[in-house]
Amino acid sequence: MAAIGSYIPHYDCGTIILNVGAATFTKAQKRWRVAYVAICSYRVLLSLSKQNVVRQKASSATLFHPHFAVESQPAISYHHNVVDIPKPHSPYHDLPDIDPTKLTKMVKERDEVGYRGFGRVEGVAAALLVDPQHGILGNEDDICRRRDKFGSNTYPKPPPKGLLYFVEDAFKDTTILILLACAALSLGFGIKEHGPSEGWYEGGSIFVAVFLVISVSALSNLRQERQFDKLSKISNNIKVDVARDGRRQKISIFDIVVGDVVFLNIGDQIPADGLFLEGHSLQVDESSMTGESDHVEVDRERNPFLFSGSKVADGYARMLVTSVGMNTAWGEMMSSISRDTNERTPLQARLDKLTSSIGKVGLTVAFLVLVVLLIRYFMGETKDDYGNKEYNGSKTETNDILNSVVNIVAAAVTIIVVAIPEGLPLAVTLTLAYSMKRMMADQAMVRKLSACETMGSATIICTDKTGTLTKNQMKVTKFWLGQDDMEEIPSNSISPCILELFRQGVGLNTTGSVYRPASGAVFEFSGSPTEKAILSWAVHELGMDVERLKQTYSILHVETFNSEKKRSGVSIRKNADKTIHVHWKGAAEMVLQMCSNYYETNGTMKSMDEDARNQFEKIIQGMAASSLRCIALAYKQISEVNEDGETNKKLNENELTLLGIVGLKDPCRSGVKKAVEICKSAGVEIKMITGDNVFTAKAIAAECGILGPDDSEHKGAVVEGVEFRNYTHEERMEKINKIRVMARSSPFDKLLMVQCLKQKGEVVAVTGDGTNDAPALKEADIGLSMGIQGTEVAKESSDIVILDDNFTSVATVLRWGRCVYNNIQKFIQFQLTVNVAALVINFVAAVSSGEVPLTAVQMLWVNLIMDTLGALALATDRPTNELMQRAPVGRTEPLITNIMWRNLLAQALYQIAVLLTLQFKGEKIFNVGEKVNDTLIFNTFVLCQVFNEFNARKLEKQNVFQGIHKNKLFLAIIGFTIVLQVVMVEFLKKFADTENLSGLQWALCIAIAAVSWPIGWIVKFIPVSDKPFLGYLNRAGQALGRILHRTQLSFSSLGGGSGNRGEALT
Repeated sequence: MAAIGSYIPHYDCGTIILNVGAATFTKAQKRWRVAYVAICSYRVLLSLSKQNVVRQKASSATLFHPHFAVESQPAISYHHNVVDIPKPHSPYHDLPDIDPTKLTKMVKERDEVGYRGFGRVEGVAAALLVDPQHGILGNEDDICRRRDKFGSNTYPKPPPKGLLYFVEDAFKDTTILILLACAALSLGFGIKEHGPSEGWYEGGSIFVAVFLVISVSALSNLRQERQFDKLSKISNNIKVDVARDGRRQKISIFDIVVGDVVFLNIGDQIPADGLFLEGHSLQVDESSMTGESDHVEVDRERNPFLFSGSKVADGYARMLVTSVGMNTAWGEMMSSISRDTNERTPLQARLDKLTSSIGKVGLTVAFLVLVVLLIRYFMGETKDDYGNKEYNGSKTETNDILNSVVNIVAAAVTIIVVAIPEGLPLAVTLTLAYSMKRMMADQAMVRKLSACETMGSATIICTDKTGTLTKNQMKVTKFWLGQDDMEEIPSNSISPCILELFRQGVGLNTTGSVYRPASGAVFEFSGSPTEKAILSWAVHELGMDVERLKQTYSILHVETFNSEKKRSGVSIRKNADKTIHVHWKGAAEMVLQMCSNYYETNGTMKSMDEDARNQFEKIIQGMAASSLRCIALAYKQISEVNEDGETNKKLNENELTLLGIVGLKDPCRSGVKKAVEICKSAGVEIKMITGDNVFTAKAIAAECGILGPDDSEHKGAVVEGVEFRNYTHEERMEKINKIRVMARSSPFDKLLMVQCLKQKGEVVAVTGDGTNDAPALKEADIGLSMGIQGTEVAKESSDIVILDDNFTSVATVLRWGRCVYNNIQKFIQFQLTVNVAALVINFVAAVSSGEVPLTAVQMLWVNLIMDTLGALALATDRPTNELMQRAPVGRTEPLITNIMWRNLLAQALYQIAVLLTLQFKGEKIFNVGEKVNDTLIFNTFVLCQVFNEFNARKLEKQNVFQGIHKNKLFLAIIGFTIVLQVVMVEFLKKFADTENLSGLQWALCIAIAAVSWPIGWIVKFIPVSDKPFLGYLNRAGQALGRILHRTQLSFSSLGGGSGNRGEALT
């Protein structure tokens, strides 16, 4: 593709002075204008002479005055892409007195009159002290002055949510409010009855416990919020190409200042408001700003305005930044938008339903307990600490009645607190936040939370080749000129006219650039890996001088490369004799189809007959079979051009002359083959979709392990995009599972494949890097964009950004996805075990004896262990190799599997049996008082949960201790829980309503709780059915429903029959 900047307007100073605004200025103004030009020109010449930079290749110095623009004409046109001389420092030390508001308003309002008044883009560049070719100086002083005057390219965000926000949010929970009301009433009655020194214990204890739960929950949410803010900053930190001091360099979008010259290519986000400097075929998608879906054409004359937040849809250009940050419409809009961290993932939605169902059960049990306890109390069946009836009819004081009722209500509410699995959403949040942080370290940036969990269900990954499976480090290793392999022929034997055509085709038909520092002879190349490889080869092997090419030829028209055409073209005119050449560069077999002649080494042109075409196809196939990417260069000389220039708008594609074919080697990444094997062993199928030809695709796929020996022989494993596209829908659905490689594919083919796979019920992950990949990335269940080669459009359409463009990182994301899902299942098993045990124990004890064995404070402590600490312990396990040895979960598998039901019911039944035994027979068995027995129940119940946390680590494996030493957080939480439990029992007796336990009693509690380990080990030998456990209940319910329906029908038919008979009789 032709480089930007071949056209620079030249001005005749005398003409401008005489003609610009002649009708509007007086003679005095004209004289002042001439004097101003003379003085400014003298200053420029003087400063240049002092710096000894007056030379033939010196860049033009531009001056600005509000009334006119004057540019000294350089001896030659100069292209921005190549710099062989050092850029002289600007003679200016201070920015001119230009009003930023007027500049901003001109662009925002597309003010063409104001634009012309400024002297067009050249005048604006002069006013901003910018060399359009070399950009700003870019030193620290220059950037600081520009930032101080025009602002930075940032915008203020709404203040982040603080701890108080999350504390306030936690207080909105209805159960927490009821508990606080109960605590307040209990505190009041207690102080009134027992005095301030003793009466505050029960109510105060509930207050402390509630605030502890709220604080932990708020801190966890605050940590998640900060994690999301950090990731948001990273994802918004886009890198852009700018020219500073004559050098093309990448900087952060936040570092752009007014006056920067920015390079724009297809898929780029426009980083600030500005003006079109130079470029070709630029079309911009402004839908994010205007809502209009049609692309807007941008050029120097009709529409030079570019807006921040828009996307480049086609072409390429350079822009001059005129306003940044809050001075842009995009900045104003974004400053009022805060990131929504309340995004609900599919798994969270399923857990919300589960939480709601369990909550309803808990609410029912709590209501029954409340009714039973109230009935028993008012019937006089409950006794106080001294053995007396608590309720004696009218003899009982109102305060005592209210106090007892409040305690009963508090007990019922705490049952609700324990029954409602509030820890489930917290567990999901923690595991997602933790996994997002870890995935960032593993080169994967999550943009959408749902992708974390959905990736664990992926059944197929459709991957690109270049840069994902390969290193994206291109190097020209083969060169064919005509039918001669130039590896054995020196380049100096090539005809000079052929060499010149090659230099034109490479140096002018490119989006890359060449930079040569003044200090040394080492060239620096920028652009895509393919462009850099070909430019490097042409400079070093063919002696290409890009600067000379820019001076010798003018670029007329450019057709940019995209993945549909797989080629780019340029038409150029030689300045000396006005001859026009059209050059094409692209996929070898596609360019070959456009050719009817070819050159030999000696410069002889030959007609391309059928034999010659077949020979070239064999050459291409041979290179492709060696995993080389084949690029062909062709040209055509056009002798005449219409005066209206119509021929420049559409490049000639017929009867070209083939110049040569180069082969670029891009080696496979080292860990790709192993990563592909891991994915296959996990039951995930890999399909490679590439734009390369079928032979290159097959060679790379075989090298990476995607295409096995059986697949190579199997018909239908490798197809071309056009073939797949032309199948009928039925044929595609039939053959799609057999396809392993799709070559010469377009973005539409990739989208079509994703749609077909989803219709087959597959969970599809897709990688993509181009703007045209956006539809497929959005359509896929998980869109994976490339962080290095990916365009901003592709990144915005994706769910996860692979920061190193490596397929190994894609496999890592798959591991993390499965880990997230598995961690949440572990916590669900642990949580439901406690729910079932606590509900049954409290209900049975309340109904049978009228007492709840666990007090409100004790229940809240269990809730804290169960919800927050349990979530932290189980939700932070790292991925293991065993996760990648299971089949994918898919779309329809239930969240609570039969294995989980088996494990949790076994543990829950054991806990229920032990604790009810202690409740009814503990005092006699251990010969202890009621208070000590209640403490034994509380201590045993908590320790059972601690031991069961180990069981929950492995859902299927007997060895629950495997890898436990690697999860230091888990061990720390277990230790912390045990220490807190000792403090609760031994040191906070009045707060927790407990009694001191002897060493023997502690050992007894630990021994009873430890039995859960052998139970967990034994129960895992019990086989389970593949059919979902709840499916049996559903079928039973459906069967019962059918029986009831038939019974109802039979009764109604009997009723209808008797009615009919009655009517007949009457």
